[in-house]
Amino acid sequence: MGNRKLVLVLGATGGIGGALAKVLLARGYRIRALHRLGSAMAKNNPAFEWVQGDAMNAKDVFEAAAGASAIVHGVNPPGYQRWAELVLPMIDNSIAAAKAHGAMILMPGTIYNFGPDAFPLLKEDSPQHPWTKKGAIRVQLEQRLEAAAQYGVRTILVRAGDFFGPDAGNNWFAQGLVKPGKPITSVSLPGKPGLGHAWAYLPDVAETFAQLLEKAPALPPFARFHMAGHYDADGLAMVRAIAKGLGKENIKTRRFPWWIVPVLAPFMPLFKELGEMRYLWQQPLQLDNQHLKGALGEEPQTPLDEAVLTTLKSLKCVA
Repeated sequence: MGNRKLVLVLGATGGIGGALAKVLLARGYRIRALHRLGSAMAKNNPAFEWVQGDAMNAKDVFEAAAGASAIVHGVNPPGYQRWAELVLPMIDNSIAAAKAHGAMILMPGTIYNFGPDAFPLLKEDSPQHPWTKKGAIRVQLEQRLEAAAQYGVRTILVRAGDFFGPDAGNNWFAQGLVKPGKPITSVSLPGKPGLGHAWAYLPDVAETFAQLLEKAPALPPFARFHMAGHYDADGLAMVRAIAKGLGKENIKTRRFPWWIVPVLAPFMPLFKELGEMRYLWQQPLQLDNQHLKGALGEEPQTPLDEAVLTTLKSLKCVA
């Protein structure tokens, strides 16, 4: 028990944090999870070592990171609130803790670091000219991690398309394409048919991080990778996979009601976020994974039909 490497996970109850914690636990790592309700969470998941604290509190993160070889920074301000105020201080807390304890940082990247000038194929060195305030903050976050690598804080950053999968949290699949807990009679399309879009199955993202972590000594101090994930070349591959998961030959589609987004945005922060990210659905979007394949040989990838069926079951859309 004491010889197993310890990983501190910030955001263990979230999508990527939770998925990565499970994969690393299965690989023999000890998982310490920082949570504001740590004592209560320990009853639900005793496999993790839960520590009471807040990722927004530098002292809490510093103390929780003691003895850790890596810190998973999978946390964001709750409810899309106070991004400008909290996102950068939180990564600063993780960087400070990593530096003090000799840990490396595992960081999920986002596609909204990029503006249309970088489309349709995003590479690790594509220009980051974000169109939104949230994107601009994420650019600064990556810049801080890259700067920290120069004084010894190593980082593995993995960027992927839109997440889907079990316990993936807020995502386009569960909140745009289908409605959780309800029979599927049609699929809503955020983009136009024929427009390619990048998707990433969350367990594949977690597996990619885990494999890269095991190769960490051979990676550069700031190692940034892109996952190709599942590229829906005509905008309908997801529809076909959903239909197959339902045991149907085909299923009706309808356009996502973008007109309602600005109406609801003043009252629901999620819709404000959706509106700002609409540009990502107005042109083809694909990620180049050649750098990742150079490091791992192949990108971990669950077959799309299997990934979609598992997701539908987790959303209680099929039995």
